[in-house]
Amino acid sequence: MSETVLDLTLDGPALTASLVDFPSVSGEEKSLADAIEQALRGLPHLTVDRHGNNVVARTTLGRGERIVLAGHIDTVPIADNLPSRLDENGVLWGCGTSDMKAGVAVQLRIAATVPEPNRDLTFIFYDNEEVAADLNGLGHVADAHPEWLEGDFAVLLEPSDGEVEGGCQGTLRVYLRTTGERAHSARSWMGSNAIHAATPILQRLAAYEPRRPVIDGLEYREGLNAVRIEGGVADNVIPDACTVVVNYRYAPDRSAEEALAHVHEVFADCGVAEFTVDDHSGAALPGLSHPAAAAFMAAVGGTARPKFGWTDVSRFGGLGVPAVNYGPGDPLFAHKRDEHVVTERITHCEKKLRDWLTA
Repeated sequence: MSETVLDLTLDGPALTASLVDFPSVSGEEKSLADAIEQALRGLPHLTVDRHGNNVVARTTLGRGERIVLAGHIDTVPIADNLPSRLDENGVLWGCGTSDMKAGVAVQLRIAATVPEPNRDLTFIFYDNEEVAADLNGLGHVADAHPEWLEGDFAVLLEPSDGEVEGGCQGTLRVYLRTTGERAHSARSWMGSNAIHAATPILQRLAAYEPRRPVIDGLEYREGLNAVRIEGGVADNVIPDACTVVVNYRYAPDRSAEEALAHVHEVFADCGVAEFTVDDHSGAALPGLSHPAAAAFMAAVGGTARPKFGWTDVSRFGGLGVPAVNYGPGDPLFAHKRDEHVVTERITHCEKKLRDWLTA
């Protein structure tokens, strides 16, 4: 167990700073998971379990509804932005402030200070969200202990700037490989240029018109883009292979299977020699018509927005638990060198959740 103790009596901004000063880049979360587990085991109203570096705490009050509050404890690599710094304008700077240790601080504050909520609560703190999907701690818990994730409604405290964001986009990454024949560039006619063969792929992408479907009153914007291209042998060699890496961000009215079929269709006649799926995580519907979601919206107020990007609301959706994103961080500053969070938003988010869970 960690020798560093998290003080859950600190207010939300101070607790966020404490979490930020606890480095936890993806794959290096053990010390923070130890500290969270130790702090939660000191709360008599919670049952605490652990799987790897994933900590789950629950109330068992026999309420008629169970709410899940979830957040990941890892960050992207540090960019010379630790330790945290609080400026005179009430802005907290540092790696993970926005994504998403401010949200984790809110979770911990609710866990510590709401011992008798009006709904049973499950708190989930998980690792490896910022890396490949197969490493994701929430997915590992879902596989090993699905009963720990059971609930009627989930709130993922991902950065949403204090507004509710419904559902999430799916994300699909594929490798499109073209082939040719090597030759000396002085005698190019003796070969076949695989980079040139990728031209139809790039033309198709440049001409592509993404959909903007409206779902539950929210307009989602899709995107199909080349994010990397790899090819070439030497400066005097006609290349015999080229790979275009394409990322498809799709709206939640498409299933994972439909999304993959669409990408196949787009590039069907583009001379692709090899089509490889590198990573694929499905979308999640907003679910705002669910009674629990409607009650949550009524409590926190504001107008729901679509989530542009993928979050683990998708995993909850796959488990049959409707979920939304609602956290104090600003997603526009996630992963940036100047990552920061406005401390007033931390306090605001905590108050809204507390009001909802104690009214």
